[in-house]
This record gives sequence, structure tokens and C-alpha cells, in this order.
Amino acid sequence: MASDERLARFRQAHLNPFNKSPEQLERADEESPAPAQQPDPTPGDPEGALDLGLAEDHFSRPVVSGVGVMGIGGDEGAQLTLLLLWRWWQGLILASDVPQLRRAIEECKRVILALPEHSERQKDAVVRLIHLRLKLQELKDPGEDEPNIRVVLEHRFYKEKSKSVKQMCDKCSTIIWGLIQTWYTCTGCYYRCHSKCLPLVSRPCVRAQVSHQAEYQLSICPESGLDSQDYRCAECRAPISLRGVPSEARQCDYTGLYYCSSCHWNDLAVVPARAIHNWDFEPRKVSRCSMRYLALMVSRPVLKLREINPLLFNYVEELVEIRKLRQDILLMKPYFITCKEAMEARLLLQLQDRQHFVENDEMYSLQDLIDIEAGRLGCSLTEIHTLFAKHIKLDCERCQAKGFVCELCREGDVLFPFDSHTSVCADCSAVFHRDCYYDNSTTCPRCARLSLRKQSLFQDSSTEAEP
Repeated sequence: MASDERLARFRQAHLNPFNKSPEQLERADEESPAPAQQPDPTPGDPEGALDLGLAEDHFSRPVVSGVGVMGIGGDEGAQLTLLLLWRWWQGLILASDVPQLRRAIEECKRVILALPEHSERQKDAVVRLIHLRLKLQELKDPGEDEPNIRVVLEHRFYKEKSKSVKQMCDKCSTIIWGLIQTWYTCTGCYYRCHSKCLPLVSRPCVRAQVSHQAEYQLSICPESGLDSQDYRCAECRAPISLRGVPSEARQCDYTGLYYCSSCHWNDLAVVPARAIHNWDFEPRKVSRCSMRYLALMVSRPVLKLREINPLLFNYVEELVEIRKLRQDILLMKPYFITCKEAMEARLLLQLQDRQHFVENDEMYSLQDLIDIEAGRLGCSLTEIHTLFAKHIKLDCERCQAKGFVCELCREGDVLFPFDSHTSVCADCSAVFHRDCYYDNSTTCPRCARLSLRKQSLFQDSSTEAEP
């Protein structure tokens, strides 16, 4: 029992002052003896300024002295300081205390500049400044009660849950601190911004533009001049100039328009017009809007090279090889559609990333051209072509039975329309040796046979119709 009483008296004597309310703290100060008078600190002395609690560790007890706070001196300043620090440590500062936090931040800045560089007190003051700024940003930023979905200018914004990913706001061009700030991402064009920047978004969603009108600007950097834009940003209409006053004018190599530094971050992208007309794949500086549009369009097959620049096939040998491989794959497609084993093996899914390759041989995407120039597409397409031919000519008996015998020479192995030494009749799709087909001046034997069959059927039907 005696030990329990001593333990209770010890706990009462060493009670944590942070668990007391401000009224209990004031009564404790009245009951405690008056402290010895401290000498007044000299004006601008950083050591005295640090008594505001700027030099302690994050979980240390605030030190209160007779130094005034923001012009308040004596005991009144000490009580105000203790109350402010107590409320700050407990996390109870409300939105009404934002001006007070700003004044504390300014005071902390002054102390950091006055302290010796690389000293421990300066490092502690910097840590305290960071905590004050984070708290201020938390009060200024909206809370977690915001809706998960917001629709602005055809953007479909979803509130992000990640707190550790560092991103940049596309509106204000500042860092998004996911730990303390609420931010949104558009599911269509991946536009990111703070929740407070949502009402200020002026750029429409480029996903809608891609859905409604999927085509490229095929003129190389069609510049019209700053005067045509009234010396304003083409997106946000902010004043710009080439001299950088009030904001630097940056040209987008895709649209030819000028943008401010907030709408043009000097992002690099391959420009389709330069790739098609000059076979130039050097990345150029484009605006944020153009970069997102090009990123969404890069895999869409919207380029018909035979119409846009037919001479390109005369100068780029890789394009001719790719066109021949695509034509062969189109000839192999009917075999796979009617083959049970090929359907079970899902051979056509080898080209699921380039579905247009099994639909036609004319349309290309910008990514196709980039891969052709880099040499990647030729290698991968050759491997797929070899795999398809192996199934038809060696692995599958059903597909082998659909081969052809040259009716002109009736010699040699079974022929297939995608063989390199064959020719295909444009009317009946019969397959012959190339030399036999071009040496024989007569018509196609199969076409002639089909024509005779049609004539005989017509004569038979007319004979039956006579009385």
C-alpha cells in the first residue's frame, strides 16, 4: 500500500502538462513561484526568437519565456505563446488561424536567416518551418469530403487515392503533394490537377477530340505569328511575348501556335507531319495539349500513306518490306478463319496490338512508322509471318489440303498464295508459278473452265424453258 501511495504522488507531481487544458495550465502558473527575472534579449537576437519554440524537436516541450509574441510583451505574450503552441501540438488550429500561421512562418524565416549557417538551431528552425507550411497547406486545401467524380469540360476527373506519388499539376504547374493535398486525374486524357484548380481548368479533354475527329495536322509547323493570337496564349489567353515579358512565348511544333510557360512545358514528341513528309522522327517541343493528343493518337491507324505521300515507298525500303508482309498476312487470314486448330491456338492474336494489320494493308499508325524507322516492326512481323506460314504449310493437314497445283505446268510442290515465287489470278484467286503465269499468254485455265460451266448452265436452263 505504501508503494502504491508513493507511485500515485509521483505521477501527480510529474503529470504531463500537454494533457492539461489551458485553464489548468493558467492555475498551475498562478500556484507556481514566480521565475527569476531574465535579462531582456537584444532586438533581432536569434537566440531570443528561438524561445518561441522554433528550435525544439517535433515532440519536445515548448519553451515559454518572457519574450513578447508579435508585439505582445511580458506575461501576456508568454501566455499567448503557450496557448498557441499547445493548440498547434494538439492539431486544433482551425481555418480562422491561417493568418496567424502565416505570421509565424514569416517570423521563422527571419530567424533562419539570422542564425549561423549549418548550425543545429538553424536546422531545427528549418524543420519547424516545414511543419508550419505543411499545416498551412493542409488548412488551405479542401478536405476529404469532396466527390470522387467531377466532370469539367468533358474531362471525367476521379479523385486519386495515392499519397506517395509525386505529380505536377497541369493547371498551376506546381507539385502535387499527395500526402496532404487532394488531386484529380482525368480518365480520358490523364490531365492532373489539384482539387482547388478544378474550377480554373480551361483545356477541354482531348479524348473527346480524338473520339469525334481522329486526324492529324499534316502541315509542318503551320506558324501564323503572334499577332494572329493577339499576343496571347493559344490555350489560356494569358499575355505572352518573345521577350519573355510578362510571360515567355513558346511555340508548339505540331500546331504552330504559341503558348505560355504554364501550357507549354517543352515536352518532346514525334511530329506526324515531319515523319510522313521528311521521314524525320526527331522529337520536337510541343505544348501539353498537343503532347496528350499525340499520345492518344499514336496507336490509331489513320495514316493512308499511298494518298498522303506515295513517293515515300520509293525511298524507304523498309516500307516496301512491311507492305509485302502485310499483304501475305491478309492472304493467310482465310486459312485461319476456317481452321479449327488455328482458332483454338488463337494465332491471329499475335497481332492484337496491331489489329489493322489483319484488316487492310494501307492504313498505318504513327507508332508503326516509328517502329519501322527503328527496325523493330520488321523483325517482329517477320517472326509472325514465319509462324503463320509454318502452321499452314507444315503443321496443319487441313490447311495443306487447301493448297494449289499450278495448272499451267502441273509440276512442282503445292503452292500457296503467299509464297514468294507465285502469282495469283485477280479474278478467281487461282495460284500459279510466277514464270508460268507471265510466260503463258492465254487466259487463266480456271477462269476459262468456270466460264464454260456458266455457259453450259445457261444453255441448259434456256432449253428447259422452251415448250
